[in-house]
Amino acid sequence: MFAGREEPQIFIYGTGDTKADEIRFMASVIARAGGKPVLVDVSVLSDPPYVPDYGRHDIAAAAETTIEAIIDSGDENTAMALMARGAVALTQRLFRDDEIDGIIVLGGSMGTDLALDVAASLPLGVPKFVVSTIAYSHLVPPERISPDLMMILWAGGLFGLNPICDAVLAQACGAVVGAAKASPRRNSVRPLIGMTSLGSSCLKYMKHLKPELARRGYDLAVFHATGMGGRAFEALAADRGFAAVLDLCTQEVNNHLNGTCVTSGPDRLENAGRQGIPQIVAPGGVDMVDLQAWRDLPAALADRPYHAHNRLLGSVTTDLDGRSKVARVIAEKLARATGPTAFVLPTEGIHEWDKPGEPLHDPEGLATLIAELTEVMPASVAFHRIDTHINAPAFSAKVMEIFDAWVAEGHIPEGRP
Repeated sequence: MFAGREEPQIFIYGTGDTKADEIRFMASVIARAGGKPVLVDVSVLSDPPYVPDYGRHDIAAAAETTIEAIIDSGDENTAMALMARGAVALTQRLFRDDEIDGIIVLGGSMGTDLALDVAASLPLGVPKFVVSTIAYSHLVPPERISPDLMMILWAGGLFGLNPICDAVLAQACGAVVGAAKASPRRNSVRPLIGMTSLGSSCLKYMKHLKPELARRGYDLAVFHATGMGGRAFEALAADRGFAAVLDLCTQEVNNHLNGTCVTSGPDRLENAGRQGIPQIVAPGGVDMVDLQAWRDLPAALADRPYHAHNRLLGSVTTDLDGRSKVARVIAEKLARATGPTAFVLPTEGIHEWDKPGEPLHDPEGLATLIAELTEVMPASVAFHRIDTHINAPAFSAKVMEIFDAWVAEGHIPEGRP
């Protein structure tokens, strides 16, 4: 199940010179839970009171330096950055060698800084857990959080074991072993298609497209385009994890332009094109900006039409200049694509809430967006303007028409029913 092993190998990262008791306790819990603990020491100044499987000298060598040079590098910040570089390089090599089935990292702010890099170096689906004194803190920027990262607050555990610390560490260790056992690596023979969308109360095309793709022999992964979903989508695209993408909800591009926390980062709508993955793109929800519903609206958007989706998430629409701007940004991103790219523009609406009678209905704004997209879309992009709403079956039919043509032309591998 685990590269010929009966037990999943769980790699434990931590500074054993200061947290030896905690790390040895974690190793014992992982072993009792049915995993094999592998100890990775990221200490800088001294060795731990046990023999790790991979020590600080191994980490330094992976960073192409020595532990002495790291100690003399300047201060604790530069030293830990170098240790993080080595930990990432070592982790990637061990994963390529099928040694890693899951990881868990223990740390305060220093250890968490390293932990975020190590977790980000592993593909989506590899169990990764961080036990941190700053878990879920505003100190942790969203762009550094791996889409599938699990975190727990290291409550009461900054210095030494105690009943509270024991409970936290035991939960985390049990969780990562359980995740490794429950989700062995899956190698599907069916090509995987990546899709972006919002919930079906807003965008409904996935209901039409999923059965069509399944009938043709494809697996479909739909990513919720509310920030972290887009990050996961882009990470997999960057790793060439899709045979093709249907990036039909590009709203996160507008979120990032407007500085909201519901962002997928500056590279949204870029990685599939950079990797040459065939992509069919649409402007689903792109006139909206998602915001925290539990906070006051920013002054720049306070006078715009607003829809509260729930107590967590609300959306406002951008003005005419904002719609023109996002259209230009989308066109610029697609112009850099190296693979087949098509853009499908439904002229009668781009989400359920822009229909007549709905709170975000704005015919003038839609007309401005359509006109700008039509004008700025580069010649390298196959442009399909259709007189329908994005939630109508005709939109999905056009997407499948393009998809089927690309399969026939050999751009997309044939499905396997």
